[in-house]
Amino acid sequence: MMINLSLRELQVFIELAETLNFRRAAARVHLSQSAVSGVIGRLEETLGARLFARSTRSVQLTDAGQALMAHARILRAQAETAASAVRDVVELREGRVRIAALPSLAATVVPPVFARFMAAHPGVQLGVVDSLSGASFDLVRAGQVDFALTAENPAYADLAYETLASDPLVLLLPADHALATRRGPLRWAEVAGLPHISMPAPTSVRQYAEAALLSLGQRFAPRFEVEHLATINAMVAAGLGVSVLPALAAQVALGGPVVQRRLTAPDVERPIGQVMRQERSLSTAAAAVAAALRAELLHQLGRNAATPRAPARKKSSQAPRA
Repeated sequence: MMINLSLRELQVFIELAETLNFRRAAARVHLSQSAVSGVIGRLEETLGARLFARSTRSVQLTDAGQALMAHARILRAQAETAASAVRDVVELREGRVRIAALPSLAATVVPPVFARFMAAHPGVQLGVVDSLSGASFDLVRAGQVDFALTAENPAYADLAYETLASDPLVLLLPADHALATRRGPLRWAEVAGLPHISMPAPTSVRQYAEAALLSLGQRFAPRFEVEHLATINAMVAAGLGVSVLPALAAQVALGGPVVQRRLTAPDVERPIGQVMRQERSLSTAAAAVAAALRAELLHQLGRNAATPRAPARKKSSQAPRA
């Protein structure tokens, strides 16, 4: 037999069992005496047993009432514990958030956000996986992260992608290079013939560089291909070539006798967005982290950050693979 007891009914029963007085019990639960009597009557009808022996002079627990009382306090405590656990999550006292991010974002945008968030909400556990775009999408699809910050990838149209900002492409060049004396942007046509140090072909950075030069009728043929930003910076500093990188990646790589200049004509920017599974909302903690990361991303990109035309989540469409 299915018995449906509400927490409110149990609370009224407990107060009456402890006071053995309808007037005092009514005052504790903020009900009238007749309302308390009605709750107890419904409980007795539901359980099929008298819970209190009533007379004009006294109210006493029956054997059935004593049996219920032995468990009612436990049920109330369990309910309060469950409600407290929910409040802890909603109010960011507990929780767990795990994200994926491009290495350039994991090294620039994520650290200050995580530091501030952990200071404000020490009970929330945070985790980050620094990975390239394809791997980030795979982690979201597998449910191993709550969301990812990465470049757009049309191969994952089953996932929701929302553009947050655009990361402009810049050129790293040795500080003693002739073009380094120029303070303004450099044109792609001016740097196309220079020896380039590039990331491998599967990366979005490489594909955006190839697309920019293709628009000028030129083929991108880098002298060196390396994967790590520190290696790129060291090779540029040594005078082995120049390198095209998104501004945030250049911020990580930049160091030593290396300068950077914005690339124009064409103006190429790498869109950065948030990826999550379709039709799934973020937890309270994950949503708070996502909002903080978005604000930090826009702050670091400054005037180069582009506000998306369609702010609602959308499926991936046209963009180079990352």
